[in-house]
Amino acid sequence: MSRILLLGRNGQVGWELQRSLAPLGELVALDRHSTDKDGGCGDLGNLEGLRRTVLQLRPTVIVNAAAHTAVDQAEREPDAAQTLNALAPGVLAQAAHEVGSLLVHYSTDYVFDGGGTAPRREDAPTGPLSTYGRTKLDGEHAITAAGRRHLIFRTSWVYAARGGNFAKTMLRLAQERDRLTVIDDQFGAPTGAELIADATAHAIRQALRDEACCGTYHLAAAGETSWNGYARFVLDTARTLKPDLVIQAQEVAPVPTSAFPTPARRPLNSRLDTTRFRDTFGLHLPEWQRGVRRMLAEIL
Repeated sequence: MSRILLLGRNGQVGWELQRSLAPLGELVALDRHSTDKDGGCGDLGNLEGLRRTVLQLRPTVIVNAAAHTAVDQAEREPDAAQTLNALAPGVLAQAAHEVGSLLVHYSTDYVFDGGGTAPRREDAPTGPLSTYGRTKLDGEHAITAAGRRHLIFRTSWVYAARGGNFAKTMLRLAQERDRLTVIDDQFGAPTGAELIADATAHAIRQALRDEACCGTYHLAAAGETSWNGYARFVLDTARTLKPDLVIQAQEVAPVPTSAFPTPARRPLNSRLDTTRFRDTFGLHLPEWQRGVRRMLAEIL
């Protein structure tokens, strides 16, 4: 039976992966507080502990759903971001190569410069605008340098019913304010952690049978919207799902990114071309509205 090592079990994607990966084999799920009594070290900051865990468990598959994802905070602590997003994936990749494991890793649209309006393909030129994007790209390079048996999934605008997310923030603010202002010049596809986890499980099964499937893929829901369009969809759907919900906001005003200065620059174009993923694994990626509607039905 296969053994799967999951890192980042309590994150948005990691939580869903515990469900989707369970049917594939024995699952050892760790977080940054895990120790040897839990099955090993899950702290990406402990590079030697990570390596020791892989060499001891000798898993069939390693799924790294952990990362330094605080985009603005990464500008203030670049060394920590480099360790978690670049050095740790490199250590995992080298250890995976030594024991013959398939390594699955998640990256981001932030590896691109956000220019233009066309969805980016996997082979498009990169150009990260932030420390977060740069360290995630460094992590990709570290993995690809270590060997061929890997799956790297770049995704964007990830949300989940569990924990905080953009939709919950909009719902809260809409109950407190008469008017919201939301950015309308950044475009992407809100992508549910549930979809990412299920697609990952399918892809792992195929990659274990056919090593030619290994490589880098874009994995995101279909369609596109702006943050402003996303917010308006959330409020309109909430009114339909729960008519008695008191929403004070009567307007979601569009504003440019410059209206909300942040330490880290955000890409304006987060559109990802998922053709390669869909063709390789024979999977359908549903429109982003379907996942968001389902998440809202759950939290409301």
